[in-house]
Amino acid sequence: MHKSPRHYLGVGSWYTIAIILGIVFAGPFVWMLSSSLKPANEIFVTPPILISPNASIKNFQEVFRQTPFERYMFNSFLVATTVTVTALLLHSMAGYALARLEFPGRRLIFLGIISTLMIPFYTILIPLALLVKQLGWLNTYWALIIPAIPHAFGIFWLRQFFLGIPQDLEDAARIDGASRIAVFFRIALPLARPVMAALAVFFFLANWDSFLWPLIAANKQEMRMVQVGIQTFTGEHGNAWEQIMAASVIAIIPTLLLFFTLQRFIVESVKMTGLKG
Repeated sequence: MHKSPRHYLGVGSWYTIAIILGIVFAGPFVWMLSSSLKPANEIFVTPPILISPNASIKNFQEVFRQTPFERYMFNSFLVATTVTVTALLLHSMAGYALARLEFPGRRLIFLGIISTLMIPFYTILIPLALLVKQLGWLNTYWALIIPAIPHAFGIFWLRQFFLGIPQDLEDAARIDGASRIAVFFRIALPLARPVMAALAVFFFLANWDSFLWPLIAANKQEMRMVQVGIQTFTGEHGNAWEQIMAASVIAIIPTLLLFFTLQRFIVESVKMTGLKG
């Protein structure tokens, strides 16, 4: 079938827009990488220099020389991974219970969970900090992990997915003698893998990039997370921008690897998850 020139013009326009948007969104990352390799006196020169003739890895070496940045990376990885795994397990159980189990007050409980999305984190920051202090958790992994686990978004998304699973699948398993727990782990959870993978990306990134709560809950150097560690390169008399950029490049590598590994699950989960019920 012959396609008109208007069709190709339309397709070409969309590709042009996509390329322009790609350049716009990639620009800050390119500039960050470029600045991480420059000496300090070339970062804010006019006109800007994208590829410096004096490029080197000295800034990266300074990041590890001046701070225990590998410790910051370890702390962030441990906290983000633990929160992600624990949250996925608990959220999937809660979402399945709200979607499939019949018990008094189910809708009211679900509405109560969803209503927490309207509460800004800043409003509970001080009470949460006082509670953590009373528990003796300051400067411990407990303070960084436990408050980050509950999140209504994960429960909501998984509940919506479980509502879309055909009831016949579970009924067939129950007839074969499977318990409710077996149905959850052998049928519902495997079917939810795309959604779980997408939530894993969201939870990991959110905790990896967390700054305010780790700043309050862990002020000892050995307990700092990576975003708080980057902040140490700012000072009263000036900012070491070349080292901030180098530290940011190091910090972004794990998140990029995770995103590119699991990005297809994000698309699949959006297509598979309905908004029923």
